[in-house]
Amino acid sequence: MTSSTTPLQHLREAGVAVWLDDLSRQRITSGGLADLVARGVVGVTTNPTIFASALASGDAYDAQLRTLAAQGASVEDAVLALTTDDVRDACDVLRPVYDATGGVDGRVSIEVDPRLARDTAATTASAQTLWSRIDRPNLYVKIPATVEGLPAITAALAQGISVNVTLIFSLQRYRAVLDAFVDGLEQAHAAGRDLAPIGSVASFFVSRVDAAIDPRLDELGTDEAAALRGTAAIANARLAWGVYQDVVTSERWQALAAAGAHPQRPLWASTGVKDPAYPDTRYVDELVVAGTVNTMPEKTLEAVADHGAVRGDTVTGTQDSSAALLDRIEAVGISVDEVTDQLETEGLAKFEASWAELLGTVETGLARAGGGEGVR
Repeated sequence: MTSSTTPLQHLREAGVAVWLDDLSRQRITSGGLADLVARGVVGVTTNPTIFASALASGDAYDAQLRTLAAQGASVEDAVLALTTDDVRDACDVLRPVYDATGGVDGRVSIEVDPRLARDTAATTASAQTLWSRIDRPNLYVKIPATVEGLPAITAALAQGISVNVTLIFSLQRYRAVLDAFVDGLEQAHAAGRDLAPIGSVASFFVSRVDAAIDPRLDELGTDEAAALRGTAAIANARLAWGVYQDVVTSERWQALAAAGAHPQRPLWASTGVKDPAYPDTRYVDELVVAGTVNTMPEKTLEAVADHGAVRGDTVTGTQDSSAALLDRIEAVGISVDEVTDQLETEGLAKFEASWAELLGTVETGLARAGGGEGVR
């Protein structure tokens, strides 16, 4: 380690892939995304909230909205065109990284319509549509880890579609996600597919767990509860790493690895700090372990680049202490399972609300574009 190296470089040296949790057309066309790639960002994640924000800002989409309006495109078709074009272009920016890493990184994610999260068949069909329309090998299709999403994850992987499993909060659900992943690869292998190009990550959400549990601890008002503030999310994620290790050391997985399969890396999502009392790089610094991904909003990414305290592996060997922390939270009367169930429900509702906002923004944009005014 030298004085010229940066915390982002330290992360890479520790085996953590740095991804950006944001995308917009302006970021692509301005060269901003390419600049971040040059600094070491090796992947991009998106979601309905990100797209809604991008479409509501600036005039980068005006020309395409005018074309879509002239074609008489429906709002749904326009949303599909706008978002898939952005992700396809981002895939092209990241393609050199994909090639250089043998398909491990250089990935860009796009989520299926969140309104389909409780419908297995519709989710599978949406994944197929996105995969064929974007038509880039370095795409990830994001599928929520709902009970109904699990068989869709298996079906997509079996068809050779690379998948980013999103909205994972609980260890129990994460185990089911890993099972769905292995099932999908086994089916792909049985069908004669090349396993090497089929990628997957599992997006395990972090900061939202503290944001849900800390207020409950505050309500208790005890010294023990106060001492547990800000411990749940990191402990939960560190235990998830243990679950992952159990799978990748199993004979079942080793057989797939021998056939050319890549593991489904844990991806730490929701890593922006929501409580200003915590260091702004907390959910990066405390989850450093080789073979993981950390996807960060730009604010967190820049904070890590500026003053991240990357001190090597902060996960290995923490299983017992992490389990003890969650046991202490349970002992003061807070059900972690209840919290993670609530977070999944709230997460889906937030994405659906953002999707509705996106539809409304595009509907307004089409109307204005059709009248020759453009989007303001």
